Amino acid sequence: MSAGEPGGVVSAGEPGRVVSGGAVGRAFPRLEGPEKVTGAARYAVEYPVDGVTYGWAVPSAVVRGRITRVDTTEALASPGVLAVLHHGNAPRLAPGPERELWLLQEPVVHYRGQYVAVVVATSLEAAREGARLVRIDYDAGPHSTVLADDHPGLYKPDHVNPSYPTDTAEGDFDAGYAAAPVRVDATYRTPAYHNNPMEPHATTAQWRDGRLLVHDSTQGASPVRATLAELFEVPPESIRVVAEHVGGGFGSKGYAKASVVLTALAARHVDRPVKLALTRQQLFGPIGYRTPTIQRVRLAADTDGRLTAICHDAISQTSTIREFAEQTAVYTRSMYAAPHRRTTHRLVRLDVPTPFWMRAPGECPGAYALESAMDELAGAVGIDPVELRVRNDTAVDPDQARPFTSRNLVACLREGARRFGWTDRDPTPRARRDGRWLLGTGVAGSSYPARARPSTATATARPDGSFLVRINATDIGTGARTAIWQVAADALGVPPEQVEIHIGDSALPTAPLAGGSMGTASWSWAVIRACQALREKQRDNPGGEVTAEADTTDEVGGQPALPRYAYGAQFAEVRVDADTGEVRVNRQLGVFAAGRVVNPTTARSQLIGGMTMGLSMALHEEGLLDERYGDWVNHDLATYHIAGCADVESIEAYWLDERDDELNPAGVKGIGEIGIVGAAAAIANAVHHATGVRIRELPIRLDKLIGSSELA
Repeated sequence: MSAGEPGGVVSAGEPGRVVSGGAVGRAFPRLEGPEKVTGAARYAVEYPVDGVTYGWAVPSAVVRGRITRVDTTEALASPGVLAVLHHGNAPRLAPGPERELWLLQEPVVHYRGQYVAVVVATSLEAAREGARLVRIDYDAGPHSTVLADDHPGLYKPDHVNPSYPTDTAEGDFDAGYAAAPVRVDATYRTPAYHNNPMEPHATTAQWRDGRLLVHDSTQGASPVRATLAELFEVPPESIRVVAEHVGGGFGSKGYAKASVVLTALAARHVDRPVKLALTRQQLFGPIGYRTPTIQRVRLAADTDGRLTAICHDAISQTSTIREFAEQTAVYTRSMYAAPHRRTTHRLVRLDVPTPFWMRAPGECPGAYALESAMDELAGAVGIDPVELRVRNDTAVDPDQARPFTSRNLVACLREGARRFGWTDRDPTPRARRDGRWLLGTGVAGSSYPARARPSTATATARPDGSFLVRINATDIGTGARTAIWQVAADALGVPPEQVEIHIGDSALPTAPLAGGSMGTASWSWAVIRACQALREKQRDNPGGEVTAEADTTDEVGGQPALPRYAYGAQFAEVRVDADTGEVRVNRQLGVFAAGRVVNPTTARSQLIGGMTMGLSMALHEEGLLDERYGDWVNHDLATYHIAGCADVESIEAYWLDERDDELNPAGVKGIGEIGIVGAAAAIANAVHHATGVRIRELPIRLDKLIGSSELA
């Protein structure tokens, strides 16, 4: 089947190919590309401001306790220091549901690294020196910081992120599992992962006549404005949040975080503009991280490999100040069919920062466990891992008992296997060798929900024939600005060069944040409707300036509750040094079904970025917590290892030309998260195939491999 036909495959490396007529489907470069490469694009703390001052956050030095004394004498005597804010003198905030943002309001310390003071000075260097000179005494108490499956504090939360049921059950898992001829029972563990966007959490804030202007590094200006209005007890319309360019977030900037609150507090206190950027070390914890997980997966199947029972039990952690329950086992509820199913989530409150979203929250660690267990099941049954997944495909969502709007998992598996050369694979572990290198290949499925949220947008026709589209979307480096521009051009029926896009400002029409793979789906919906309404208005006023607006609240809310998912198949080839246990990734290849792809250039970037993060998860990333101090000891990019270009020799992303009429007017599903889901499992499965050693605790380090008797 040729590329571009329904069900065909479009290569991410084929720029200029048009999937459908017009701008959508064409490989445009990013609109802001020249600004970024020339340094003209301004980020949160790069906006010029008259009379600006600088803030530096002071973290707590104890895990749990109470501040008994704050001595600011030396700090205030230091040249350039204007103020030291702490719980005794900071402006008051209204207590609300976001207790973690109720900063500098009380002497209680909930975790090590919690921000307990801010120094404001006339220069960045002076602020940093002043922070060093602040003396704080604590009355420290006992603490608990380590996640364990037998922790006495384990409990069942009311729901898991964002509002899924905590537990689910269909049929009788225990009986189904006991009666099955083939069974797998394995426990998988993942460590804490840290988002580490290139642009740290950073803010410029200034108050003027009771109004607050904020330039913030955030994934959503509108939610930040709402949170600040609540905390500072001012009308939302008196706050403006600008996020024109954002240097990454990976979920950590999904809502207002400490930096924006601290900066706004400091600016109000000194009555001058303040810039504050958290350091790399200060990002490890207080702004969120992916929780460690302990996951037990039990699979039962008949001798043909058809699943008869599935159970996924997940344990994770939260803080004592706020509950965040990662939806780790939710992935298993809809991925493969079985008559007997059960999923559970348990949580423990520890004296640690609150976990938060990280790319594909829940689905990412959940897929590692389930897709690894599926690989183990394939070995136990004695069938090919791709075929096992095909046999357990389903057109009906096992969780909702409704047909999927589209489900092309099998097509992704088949096309991926063809491109990867899977059929030549010898299934026997340790069967391939090249000198001292053991060679192996692995596969994993992937899925991620295709969501959309209500948005508003305006479209204006100008007398000169150009158009202006306005929506408070956020481009966090994904190419969202360019994708909206392409969608708008097609909706208006004009060349894209005639369209101007304004995004990233809470003064613009309200739109949801950039996250959950729902940005383009949500924003394009409103943009299309606004452009359509504008065309109707132009019929009555040709040639004049006309503006139309759209609000998709009713339309989005009126959608039938159908299961909507993007799907993918991840393949990996690795080599492992038989003597040292060193792992190298030769190839990664992914094929995805994510609806209509708006821009092949930015889509490829998103998909290979996610796949690279999955590689990083499999082999490198690991937050190492020192339980004595309740803090991560590897809190910089020199010691918290992430994947680089040299870590994979070849990485390829492809997608199906998928049409789904039940999605949204643009037909998109979102691709921000699907690339990371399953990638770590594919690599772990490849390592097992190469070595015969099954590593069930990430990352796969050489010491874990050489410590195994099977590798010897």
